[in-house]
Order: sequence, then C-alpha cells, then structure tokens
Amino acid sequence: MSAPPPAAPATRTHDGAPPATDAPAPGPAATSASPTPTALWRRFRGPLLAAAVLLAAGLVLAALTSGGDHGRLDPRSPDPQGTRALAELLADHGVTTRTVATTDEAVAAAAPGTTLVVANPGLLTGGQQAALKTAMDLSGGRTVLLAPGPAAVAALTPGVRAAPATTTDTDPAPDCPLPAAVSAGRARTGGGWTYRTPLPTATGCYPQDGRPTLLTLPGRAVPGTPTDHTPHPDTVLLGSPAALLNEHLDEQGNASLALQLLGTRPHVTWYLPTLADPSAAAADERRGFGDLIPAGWSWALLQLFVAAALAAAWRAHRLGPLVTERLPVAVRASEATEGRARLYRKTNARDRAAAVLRAASRERLAALLGVPPAAAHDPASLLPALATRLNRTPGAPGPAGPAQGSPAADDLTAHPPTLLFGPPPTTDAALVALTDHLDALEREVRSS
Repeated sequence: MSAPPPAAPATRTHDGAPPATDAPAPGPAATSASPTPTALWRRFRGPLLAAAVLLAAGLVLAALTSGGDHGRLDPRSPDPQGTRALAELLADHGVTTRTVATTDEAVAAAAPGTTLVVANPGLLTGGQQAALKTAMDLSGGRTVLLAPGPAAVAALTPGVRAAPATTTDTDPAPDCPLPAAVSAGRARTGGGWTYRTPLPTATGCYPQDGRPTLLTLPGRAVPGTPTDHTPHPDTVLLGSPAALLNEHLDEQGNASLALQLLGTRPHVTWYLPTLADPSAAAADERRGFGDLIPAGWSWALLQLFVAAALAAAWRAHRLGPLVTERLPVAVRASEATEGRARLYRKTNARDRAAAVLRAASRERLAALLGVPPAAAHDPASLLPALATRLNRTPGAPGPAGPAQGSPAADDLTAHPPTLLFGPPPTTDAALVALTDHLDALEREVRSS
C-alpha cells in the first residue's frame, strides 16, 4: 500500500490564531438583472398616476352628466329638467299625456285630436324623419318640435332654416299677433335656435337676433275631415324647450304659453327618441360609432391625444452618441467575431462586411509596407507602395504564372486597386472569394 500524502504544514496568522480554512473565499456580491419593485414603481408611476387622474375625471364627468340629463323633457320626471309639472297642468285642463319611445308608436299615435311633441328631433335618423314627416302631413293634428337643429328642420319642415342664437336675452317679448304668445307675454324661448322661412303663412314670435324663436306653420287639411269642428293641422317649432321644464314653468308666461301650445287637442303624445329605438335599426341607414359621440367629446379626445404625444416626447429617452461599456463577462474574440458575422448575414449587409475586411487588410498592409496609419485608407499612398513591393505598376495587372504564387493569388492580387477599394460583393460566394483574395495578397506581400 502506498503511504498517505504528507499533511500540509500548519500555518498561523501574525497573532498566532490558525486560519479559518472552512470559510469560503470572499467573492463579488451577487447581482440581479431583474428590476426591483421600487425601480418599477419609479419607472411607471408617472403614467399610472396620469391614467388614474383621467379615469377619475371620466367617472366624475359621467356622473355629473348622467345626473344632469336624467329625465330631461320626460313628462314622468319630477327633476328640474323634467316636464312632469306641465303634464299635471295639462291633466288639470282635461288633456291626457302619453309617452312613447319609438317612431312606430309616434306615427301610430298621430291623429287629428292629438298633439305630437317630439323632443330632440336631432336624434332621429333619415328614415325615422321621413316616416315622421309623412305622419305629420296626414295626421291632421299639431306637431310640436322642441329645439330642432338645421338637419331636423330641413327634413321635417322644408323651407325653414335654423341658426343658433347669439344674444343673451332668454326671455324675449312676443312681438307677434299669435294669440297664445300675446296672452302669455314674455317667455323663456331664447338661448337656443332661431328660424327663418319665406312662407307667407308662417307666424314667427319671440324674436332673437332678428329671427323668431317660435315659429308656427299651418298645414293642409286632411281630406274627409270636418274642418269646422276640428282645429287645422299645424307645426310648431320651439327654439328652446326651457319654458316647458319644471324649473322654469312658473316663471314669466311660460306656463300660459306651454298650455296654449300643447293643450289645443284632447290628447298629447310625447315622443322621446332614444338611440335604442328599434325603428332606427330598421331604417336603411345605420349610425356609426362616430355619429354617437357628441361633438364636444371629439375635441376633448383630440386634446388628450395631443397631450399624450407631448408627454411621450417629453419622457422619451434622448439618443446620444454611442459609448463603450465594460461587459460583465469576458467574451472570446472568436465568439464576438462569429456573432458579428451572423448579424451581418442576417441583414444581408455584405457591403459592411466587405468594408470591414478591406479596412483591416489595408491597415495590415500599411504596417508591412511602412505606410503611415493615417494614409492606410488613401489609395494614392497605399497603392504605389504596394506596387513597389510587388514590382508592379499601380493599377496594372502583374505577370501571371507560377512565379507569382498560387493561381488564386495571381488571379486576385493582379488588381490591388479593385481588390482593396473596389465595389462591394453582391453574393455570399463573392464575399468569401474576396476574403480569400485579401489573404492571398497579404501572404504575397509578406513573402516578397
């Protein structure tokens, strides 16, 4: 049996204590490339806070909007924007009020003894407006359009034009011979739309900006209807529905005017158009998503996009000059060269690869020929020195044959200007051939 190896001599520190052999040698602290929660919070806290603020603002705006428009112009709503007080006032005078939500119901309810009130005519599609216009012409009753805009006016009352009011007087004087307006006096009809028509039979009241805010258009009598006992059909355009609302009904002559406009027939059909009306889906044309967005929201979205673009430009990283950085690990030169070659091949960058190969070859040749490094890439300095070493005229082919070396070297080193400063190769095979030719030229210079 072989003897066991001798034990290593014991060593002691300068204070006589034996060294701790079991403790591991101290090494570099372990690092992690994964970002910490604190770093992630610092990076994304700005966008997260901005998103939270926008979400909160949207919720508050939606709540305020939904609260302000709840039950607007609805005869069943006691809210300030509702018209329940008017419905009860009409009921005290023997007039019944019925609320409908579809065009089909409104068309079916149109009759000589009915006043059809259309709230928000601008929500109607072209097909709905056409059906309603036919019912208005044949019903023999009264139709009251509340704040119709230019599009609704053009479809429902041809010959009438609408324009927004610009003055601040919301309670104009009647200034017309219409008995209902004369007995009511001032009323809250301004602040909305004004109307203009060349029809001589139309009566305009409560002018604002020189144009009436209340316009009555008499219609034709329905054939076969006893006109001596039935009121003539007509259409009333009211530029602002504020006089009918609960919060304003007891002001000025609003109640008197509303009662005389809507109480001339024993029945009132109150049409509240909605976007969920199946009559709209049955029409030939359908509204797109953009048609459902109010105009104010379009401008708000545009401003949000501009603000987001400015914030992105402000927070974007500025691209500065490239800087060198020490790698955390040592990479062998062969691996770096192979990786760079793969990148060149992936992007078909033969021109860049050829330029790198030629530049490196020119620098090595300049060192062998005694050309200064600053002139290594100057054909006027490198080529004459190369021709002198190879005993050739610059730019001229050298003698062919075995005396010049291998056939490849004779073939490719015969034109050093093209080889060192020529056009880039167009194929991978040409790039490989260029590499062989440069190596052959360097070998020939070393051996000369």
